[in-house]
Amino acid sequence: MQAFYKKGLNSASGIPYLPNGTPVADGGLTYLAFVQGFRDTHRLNPDPNAREVCVLCGGPLGESPEVDHWIAQSGVPLFSVCSDNLLPTCGTCNSTTNKGEKDVHDGGSFANWFHPYLRAANGALTLGYDLLSRRVTCTAAQEIDQPKVENLNHLLNLRDRWTREFKNEYVDQQNVLRRREQIRIQNGQPRHTQAEVLQYLRQMQADLVPSKPHYEVHQVLCATMLETARLAAWQTELDLVQ
Repeated sequence: MQAFYKKGLNSASGIPYLPNGTPVADGGLTYLAFVQGFRDTHRLNPDPNAREVCVLCGGPLGESPEVDHWIAQSGVPLFSVCSDNLLPTCGTCNSTTNKGEKDVHDGGSFANWFHPYLRAANGALTLGYDLLSRRVTCTAAQEIDQPKVENLNHLLNLRDRWTREFKNEYVDQQNVLRRREQIRIQNGQPRHTQAEVLQYLRQMQADLVPSKPHYEVHQVLCATMLETARLAAWQTELDLVQ
């Protein structure tokens, strides 16, 4: 089955059946057709030029998605060409430092694990930010799913990756305001007021687009920045307080 996957799915003629399992003499399922079909189905923005989102981490899918075997080929070779076991993801999710060939079950039990098709995590996670540890938090929307959330985080290192994105975007937005402040000073204009900084953050929040990568993380960033204490601290860091 592994040879069937590598030589069949990746060949010009493909595997001799359609995505729904119907056998065909020619025009079967190819690797490229499978990936394109998945991308078209899960595209949040129908515009073909829009950025695409990885269904596992919510980050950029990238130009060349990798087809991950949810249950590793090394564990169950018979699942090599099972459509429910094939998942195009970003290269970061599929890397050895994240999912790689880690198990997605507990000794054969899937009770405490999400499945990308059969038990999707979409809508089951709640993101937040812990100011004390300065980390993005990820909890289950329903308490019964918390073991699944913990396993998914261990599998993909989501909290660490989302925390890095949070901090990266935080710095980017600081730099935007710093540049705007410098332009004002150069032009002899008044410096930003607290009300203007607040309006900037509210507009940033209103401009978030659900179809763009890291939408949920950026939502958390905006909510955190709009908290009174965090807003005041940020203004002090940027020397924007008049």
